[in-house]
Amino acid sequence: MKKINYLVYLLLLNVLIFDNSIYAQYYTVKERILHLQTFDEKPLHYGYFLGFNNFGYQIQYKSNYYVPNNRNFPNNERGLNLPNIELIKNTGFNVGLIGDLRLNKYFNLRLEPGLYYTQRDLIYPTPTSGLANDEDYLREVKSTYIHIPLLVKFSAKRINNFKPYLVAGVSTSLNLSSNEKNNDDNYSNVFRVTSQSFNYEIGFGIDFYLVYFKFSPSIRGIFSIQNELIQDNNPDSPWTSNIKSLLSQGVVINLTFE
Repeated sequence: MKKINYLVYLLLLNVLIFDNSIYAQYYTVKERILHLQTFDEKPLHYGYFLGFNNFGYQIQYKSNYYVPNNRNFPNNERGLNLPNIELIKNTGFNVGLIGDLRLNKYFNLRLEPGLYYTQRDLIYPTPTSGLANDEDYLREVKSTYIHIPLLVKFSAKRINNFKPYLVAGVSTSLNLSSNEKNNDDNYSNVFRVTSQSFNYEIGFGIDFYLVYFKFSPSIRGIFSIQNELIQDNNPDSPWTSNIKSLLSQGVVINLTFE
């Protein structure tokens, strides 16, 4: 009987010690030191970002692109029966500045002008008529954008030293490598696109409040709303005559420091 009472005593003691340990850990989490407690109360603040991007194109083809070549269309056109143009996306980089205007506790208006560099490769299908040399089947579309988005940031309630958020808005991109005013075209290995495009953007991220600054990794999608393709001078060009429109689509990862 004494042995049983002794075991019960030890069990209760262990439970009590374990209970106190759990409570101490919970208490530590709840009482974590908050960094930059008044940071979000500033009416206006600035920062900068570094990041990576991956841009592609949504390619929309002419109506006769996929269909068999024995089918007739108006104006004596015939179906081309071609496979899709292969699109290879390359990872680029971006850098820029941030201006943030506080609207209220949960909403901020942000301007994030930046420089984005990216490259997309278009590989044309082998059956494409009019392509003779190996270099004719590849077009490297290099783009250097001055990207200017105007965004609304919606933040959740802060939890200790982090806070998730959503961001959405519109933007314009000025392409310094567009070749829009170049008289040469794909017959001289020059792929031309418009110098300016308009987009909408949506994304999410997390604000981390560190001792001296706020660090915010985020991911965002950028979607063009207008055709960026400039047709070649020859209306029967094998590079552009079969394409109805090109719409840029990109994924951007930014590391923000504020």
